[in-house]
Amino acid sequence: METRNSIPWFGVMAALGTFCLLLIAGLDFALAIAVAVLWIGTLFLATMRAPERQPVQQDKTLSRDNMSGLIEHAATPLLLTERNKIAEANRAARKMLGKHIIGQDVRVAFRQPEAIALLDKGRNGTAMVRGLVRRRDIWRMQVQGISDDLSVVELVSRTAEADISRAHTDFVANASHELRTPLASIIGYVETLDEAEGDIDQPTERKFLTTILREARRLQSLVSDLMSLSRVEAEKHDQPSEPIDLAVVVERAARDAAGSERASRLIFDLADKVSIAGDTQQMEQLVRNLVDNAFKYGAADAPVTVKIDRRADNYARLSVTDQGEGISAEHIPHLTRRFYRTDPGRSRASGGTGLGLAIVKHIVERHRGRLDITSEVGSGTVISARFPILEDQSAGQPSTAS
Repeated sequence: METRNSIPWFGVMAALGTFCLLLIAGLDFALAIAVAVLWIGTLFLATMRAPERQPVQQDKTLSRDNMSGLIEHAATPLLLTERNKIAEANRAARKMLGKHIIGQDVRVAFRQPEAIALLDKGRNGTAMVRGLVRRRDIWRMQVQGISDDLSVVELVSRTAEADISRAHTDFVANASHELRTPLASIIGYVETLDEAEGDIDQPTERKFLTTILREARRLQSLVSDLMSLSRVEAEKHDQPSEPIDLAVVVERAARDAAGSERASRLIFDLADKVSIAGDTQQMEQLVRNLVDNAFKYGAADAPVTVKIDRRADNYARLSVTDQGEGISAEHIPHLTRRFYRTDPGRSRASGGTGLGLAIVKHIVERHRGRLDITSEVGSGTVISARFPILEDQSAGQPSTAS
């Protein structure tokens, strides 16, 4: 756009005003006209010679070179395409897809049908692309044109969100199944007793009532463990700060889990004066779960050893050892998953909910510890948890090499 020179109206009016004043003062009319014409002419001459202001024209064209510099350090994988070929790829994209993609046809580089369909449209758009790098990956692919030849392709990972959603779905499905089983048993036996109308003999009735009570308690345990797991997960980012005497808490909780009928089978080997920053209630729950599991899955009448020792890395290690059948190596990585059981029938018969070790894992993580499970078929199982010792409590104490 060009800017036209404006007429100097203020100067013109001043010249005419002066012309009138000269006439009133008695100056000759011709001389007054000459003065006015000279004044106005000078103003127009000055205006015409003034340089015209030209607006600054900015080059808004984004070149391939400056776009490459803009996208290089972005954390999100970005690619610059030129006429359907990958002209540039930033560091994140090269790490994800490989350096070889530069220069390739963009459809050959991606190969997924969703991506090709989006790129073939030749205009801006978004698509969800699966299996771009790994089989279960999910990426949101967005194409944005910046000129007739250049486009930017942005890739945003949605894999984590999908994994979380899948985990929630699996959890709800597993929890529903676990709750449905005892409920179906309770309802079935109650309906049988109701329909019999007193025709069932007393021993059978007693058997039914015993089964109903057992399933109701199993249901109660399952709901209690679900609530415990929910509370632990909600607090997992809040690191405990209360100093607790680990040996006192462990011994009390272990005896509580054993009960009077199994207390004689407990063997303690507890180091003195070991203090950690912990949540007393959760640490007691951790010990009860470990000791109860050791009794359930250990050999009948065999002892269960509960030990606390100091490690050279200023950690306290709590370990619970049983003398059971042991666990096959392929099961060990999955033991802390919710509802995972190596022997579902035996676990349900013993009253297990499949949530005990999942709760233990979350408690250990909240206390900034580490959980280890070692087992060998025929030799029993050792489950240990390490917790950082409070520094002011560990000064001057001997340590045991790892």
